[in-house]
Amino acid sequence: MRVKSWKVGRVGYPVGALVLVIALWELVKLLVPAQGVSVGGQRILPRTSDAAMPHVWRVFTVLGDADGKRTVGETLIRTAGFTFTLALLALLIGTVVGVALAVLMQRFAFVERGLLPYIVVSQTVPLIALAPLVAGWGGKIVIAGEPWRPWMSIAVIASYLAFFPVAVGMLRGLQSPSKASVELLHSYSAGWWDTLVRLRFPAAVPHFLPALRLAAAASVIGAVVAEISTGTAGGIGRQIIVFSQQATGDSSRLYAAVLAAALLGIAVTGVVALAEFALRRYSRPAGVGSSSGGTR
Repeated sequence: MRVKSWKVGRVGYPVGALVLVIALWELVKLLVPAQGVSVGGQRILPRTSDAAMPHVWRVFTVLGDADGKRTVGETLIRTAGFTFTLALLALLIGTVVGVALAVLMQRFAFVERGLLPYIVVSQTVPLIALAPLVAGWGGKIVIAGEPWRPWMSIAVIASYLAFFPVAVGMLRGLQSPSKASVELLHSYSAGWWDTLVRLRFPAAVPHFLPALRLAAAASVIGAVVAEISTGTAGGIGRQIIVFSQQATGDSSRLYAAVLAAALLGIAVTGVVALAEFALRRYSRPAGVGSSSGGTR
């Protein structure tokens, strides 16, 4: 019975939160004047006209409106699918790079001391400034006789955001086993590789999975920003720009595109949930029991 209530609550809370946001949105639109509220020449409440804040139902009904030869909904599905593929590719690249860096830093202390500060500093570089540089460098690269494609730049830029949480989280996980556990394996003549595979990797899973969720969100953000920054057509990021240019009297298309981008993040996170399911046997930190909440 408690399990059933937990499952209902797990679904009910997000749904309830969504309903609350929708209710607040419509309440603000009902009570706040169309031109907003200003005090001393400074606007303290936003405009609520249809051009700035459409009704929630209009955001959904606009999906059936014509957009060239397609409907708005079909356009968003097509562009979101393009960005979804690039975000997954970026997540894969970022995960591989992040895990490799974490293993390298765990193996050699001098590498961690020299490299980790630069990994942290790398995330302070504005993505909008990095995107044109990557696109420019990529235009001079030829791989196996094939020229660099614009979507490759997007994948690289998005993976730049995705690798950071994986590298930091995985490093913390690899360093989490106690000294006694490591010495026990060494007493069995286990080398560095055996210790890594049999002890450190399983111990790192509880740290790796939350980092992977953060990386999934970062890959979507990076892909959308990269599409906007590089002007690459075909993705949801560029479609947001197109709809924003059309939002003169009705911004419902723009809000529909933003909603599609948010749902895209949920979809990528759902893929990560599959990895969590596959690694569920390792997802509980070492020393935590399953019956009474656990003791250390």
